Amino acid sequence: MPNKSSKNNYLKQAGILAAAGIICRIIGILYRSPLTSIIGDEGNGYYTSAYNIYTIILLISSYSIPSAISKIIASKLALKEYRSAHKIFHCALIYVCVMGGAASIFTFFGAELFLEGEAAIVLKVFSPTIFLSGFAGVLRGYFQAHGSMIQTSFSQIAEQILNAAISLFAAHTLIDMAAGKSDTMQAIYGAAGSALGTGSGVAVALLFMLFVYALNRRMLHDRIHKDRHRYSDSYGTILRGMLGTVTPIILSTFIYNFSTSFNQTVYTKVMMNVRGLSLAETATAYGIFAGKAMVIINIPIALAASLSSAMIPTISKSSALGDLKATQKKVENAMWTTMLIAIPAAVGLAVLSRPIMQLLFPQKDSLDMAAQLLAMIAVTVIFYSLSTLSNGILQGIGKVNLPVRNAGIALVIQTVLLVGLLMFTELDVYALVICLIVYSFMMCILNSFSVRHCIGVKENVKTMFIMPLLAAAVMGACAWGTYTGLHMLVESNVICLIPSLVLAVAVYFIVILKIGAVQREQLLAFPKGNLLVKAAEKCHLIK
Repeated sequence: MPNKSSKNNYLKQAGILAAAGIICRIIGILYRSPLTSIIGDEGNGYYTSAYNIYTIILLISSYSIPSAISKIIASKLALKEYRSAHKIFHCALIYVCVMGGAASIFTFFGAELFLEGEAAIVLKVFSPTIFLSGFAGVLRGYFQAHGSMIQTSFSQIAEQILNAAISLFAAHTLIDMAAGKSDTMQAIYGAAGSALGTGSGVAVALLFMLFVYALNRRMLHDRIHKDRHRYSDSYGTILRGMLGTVTPIILSTFIYNFSTSFNQTVYTKVMMNVRGLSLAETATAYGIFAGKAMVIINIPIALAASLSSAMIPTISKSSALGDLKATQKKVENAMWTTMLIAIPAAVGLAVLSRPIMQLLFPQKDSLDMAAQLLAMIAVTVIFYSLSTLSNGILQGIGKVNLPVRNAGIALVIQTVLLVGLLMFTELDVYALVICLIVYSFMMCILNSFSVRHCIGVKENVKTMFIMPLLAAAVMGACAWGTYTGLHMLVESNVICLIPSLVLAVAVYFIVILKIGAVQREQLLAFPKGNLLVKAAEKCHLIK
């Protein structure tokens, strides 16, 4: 219930979101592997290209609504202004109805502006999803503002499960319907089927969130009636305030994520118009990069995104109450927790890139290239995790313009680099890799400077970076050695990989405790912290 959730520790709430995010990413990867087998690398390229454009349009119309709404409502709840908080909820619904509807119509009729030829069909299929996503986002943001992440987490998992099931079924069905047409048209039809799955998942998530709201409606309205504040904000004041908060967050999130779609467009245009590659060849190469390597690194980044979502309302409350020390403490803990997980994740993906890729996307024709791309971009897990978290921190303290500025600077730098690499070298898809690393690193540095300047938080380099990196290095060596040794005895990739991953987790846990990077109190703050402490005590890792 929302009225009880404020007592929960925000790291544990973030842990709920992180667990849901990771489960969703795992489901996403598990279904993307058979989906790629159905639609091929070419179809994967069409789907990913359309999905990137869909994401950008969604960002502009309504994707940032949960973060913005949770921030605004949380500040009102901290002051117990329940009537104003509910008015904000109503304004947000009106906002997404107008903006989401307009964006959905624009996407359907303007798909050809973004994608070449018949590939625009895939983007058209995505258009209704934009309208539905806005309402689901408002409801998620409303409950996040109350400090309750369970509703959002469950809806995300339900959304992803249905997405997976419908995507596979629809892709297979539409490819059968396209039998007799060219391979390219079959790939496009298959990608369109996957897009149908995305829309079905969002529809189910929206129905679930409406059900949750209906269950809590009486309690929420009783609290509004008991609100004794003489004055509440007018709808006009709320709408102006919401636009003032939402617009910078949208700009920040848009520019932060725009690089992906922009790079895709530049890459496609240069490869086809300058280098003379066909649409199929370009889509296939991009599908390997974005539909395989990028999908995998998004799993650990889900933690940072979850922490960011949990940080915004809790920091907004601290800021509304003027509690700077509490804000600093929460920021330090969140950054430390993020690096504690992002660094070993990056190392693990780098050293085991080929066996991981072979397990998830076993297509032999593209295995070597996909594994190499994953190993190269693994470092961006660290950069993106920290920059995503710092984005949420800056938004939470009301400095919503700083991420916009930082993202703009990073985008200009990487754009100049990308155009130069594509025009004057033959790096092709590897130019995207280089620019991805540069962009994520620039965002990480610029956002970190902004957080330090605004809150006065200074990263403890030793505990936040050096110790996790040392433990991750030992972990990586053990994981690689174990896999290599087992592979000499057994040819099965799965049999060699699973023990290597289990050992990697155990070694990292042992080393990180032995070198004193994590103390008992810090371990208790994690979800299921008591169980972790008991396990560490039994192994004599902590006293």
